[in-house]
Amino acid sequence: MTKSMTDFDTELAELNIRGQWQYDALLETLIGGPKPAGVAHVWRWADIHPKLLEACEIMPESFTARRHFAYTNPGLKTGTTGTILCGMQMVRPGEVAWVHRHSINALRFGVEGDENLYTVVNGERCPMKPNDLVLTPTWNWHDHHNECEGNGVWLDVLDLPAVLALNQVAFEKLGETTQPLRSSEAEYIGNSVDWVRPLWRKRPTTDLPLRYPWSRVLPILEKMSTDAGSPYDGVILEYVNPENGGSTLATLSCTVQLLAPGLETRRHRHTSSAIYYVIEGRGRIVVEGEEITWGPRDVVSIPNWAWHHIINDSKTDRAILFAVSDMPMLAALGLYREEPGSTVRTTALAPVPAEALREK
Repeated sequence: MTKSMTDFDTELAELNIRGQWQYDALLETLIGGPKPAGVAHVWRWADIHPKLLEACEIMPESFTARRHFAYTNPGLKTGTTGTILCGMQMVRPGEVAWVHRHSINALRFGVEGDENLYTVVNGERCPMKPNDLVLTPTWNWHDHHNECEGNGVWLDVLDLPAVLALNQVAFEKLGETTQPLRSSEAEYIGNSVDWVRPLWRKRPTTDLPLRYPWSRVLPILEKMSTDAGSPYDGVILEYVNPENGGSTLATLSCTVQLLAPGLETRRHRHTSSAIYYVIEGRGRIVVEGEEITWGPRDVVSIPNWAWHHIINDSKTDRAILFAVSDMPMLAALGLYREEPGSTVRTTALAPVPAEALREK
């Protein structure tokens, strides 16, 4: 008598074999694209800030950088999106979060503090004033210092879920509270990859400890605001690795976008997931039909392959959003795509004015 399919599957399982037919039902659900991982969600600053202050009372010291809130997506076991973990960290005046390093790529975006709130990355002092972006790439030593008069707060963003999925997480302590600083800023790698660089030195290529000051980013964003920008994102700028012209980190791309008063972007989706941090303004983001309101310092998660569009509710004031996505790692694997059409780096450059004259 012929075996039943159930009995046959059981025998295969005992040999650590699984028939392709058992995956057919799953494959049917993936026609047209991947299923979004997690859900759209908002973490409101009005809820987060009081809890950070309360954490300072409950946890008087934060030497090991643990006074940190990880934003966990209600649709996932861990992570803010399927590949990204973000959250907020607070250090009190005079505190130092001890030096360590890990295989995880991370970045910091300043929320509260001044030039005396800083991260040391491989011996380089990187201030984290509000809206400054500081990179701590994979396996870079880093520690955090608050020499301000008030509390220091920043947004942490890491590729931890992706690195966990690859089973590549590694962690190491230096054994000291802090790391030594480089003897002078002339040695900073960050100063060797700017618009000018030392001709006598080898060019750094990877794992750059970089800082993007808001004082330099905002004027460029405002200059570009006369352009219509993208119909899907408004005027959006990508933070660029100045050495190779690529994304901020190998796994994470950072952007900042300006939404003109009253702007409502077009609906689109992409295989990358993202988190948004609100720098200024108020509005809404509609994800798969669900409307989420946002305001200053709120964080919103956008799952991969989820239809969404953004609305600036003000008719008189702009809105500015900082965002981090996993687009670089997907692009490297050939898995990045968009609908309804490609929008990233597709618009032609403006024509040379002199050439336009020649054509007349």
